[in-house]
Amino acid sequence: MKVAEIKLEDLKPTEFIDEQVKAISSAVGKELAINALSGGVDSSAVTLLGHKALGSRLKTYFIENGIMREGEPQRIVSLFKNLGVPVEIVDARKEFFGALKGLIDPEEKREAITQTFYKTVFGRLVREGRAKYLLQGTNYTDVEETVAGVKRQHNILEQLGIDTQKEFGYKVIEPIIQLRKTGVRSVARALGLPEELYNRPPFPGPALAARVIGEVTPDRVELVRLATKVVEEELSNTKAFQYLAILHEDKVTGVRNNKRDFGFQIEVRCWDSSDAVTAKPTRLSFDILERLSQRITTEVPGVVSVTYNIATKPPSTIEAV
Repeated sequence: MKVAEIKLEDLKPTEFIDEQVKAISSAVGKELAINALSGGVDSSAVTLLGHKALGSRLKTYFIENGIMREGEPQRIVSLFKNLGVPVEIVDARKEFFGALKGLIDPEEKREAITQTFYKTVFGRLVREGRAKYLLQGTNYTDVEETVAGVKRQHNILEQLGIDTQKEFGYKVIEPIIQLRKTGVRSVARALGLPEELYNRPPFPGPALAARVIGEVTPDRVELVRLATKVVEEELSNTKAFQYLAILHEDKVTGVRNNKRDFGFQIEVRCWDSSDAVTAKPTRLSFDILERLSQRITTEVPGVVSVTYNIATKPPSTIEAV
């Protein structure tokens, strides 16, 4: 791996911002660039770095792929409007679900998301807008896990030998690739992002598709979306590093109204970590676990089983897929 990590203790956020703004400006020159904003701290930090460097020569898009959290596109567009950054929502749900249809293998799903995102959607936006560069929020852990073969992160391209200019028609710029999540948070705070963005729990690039075991369909995504809403509402005050809901593939036997109810199972994960390299399950009280179970089995249609993951990372990973 050719990327040199900047450790948190060596990071000087203001200097880093100045360096990256100059680097982006120098790389793009007088050309146009587009930016992929998902609302996570990584892409949010890169959006402001790009905006500082390029101003109106940066076009920022939020890709509505159908696998985001409830109300996410509108919420993020509103937040960035308040920061003076216009964001356009692009409806690409048909393209993403079409690409994911019938896929079960995790790596095949990740590759389908990669190709749809970079070739189908952003390839079209680049051609239409005549941009030559794409800014994105790849961080150091994304590269590390992909190169090590733990799991393919959808935003890792050049580090796997992919020539983005040849493959997709544009050059990818990754301003925060030397930082882990804690470093990105420091930079995001220094950039003036609101705390609700720079302190958000990490969210995977493949979005809720990373939390559906088995085929990713609109109906199955909606189940995990509803469960995610409950988990985030109940665990937002825990100060945990990350918390999430996972929809399992197999159904299990349950009972409602004295009748058999063959239904879905949701796994809840909540992690204590500083860098996502290692993690331990948060020791939640049984009262919290009971409340999670009661709400999920009541508010998410067809769910009859709720479990809590207690394995550490390693051997587990934070995300399931």
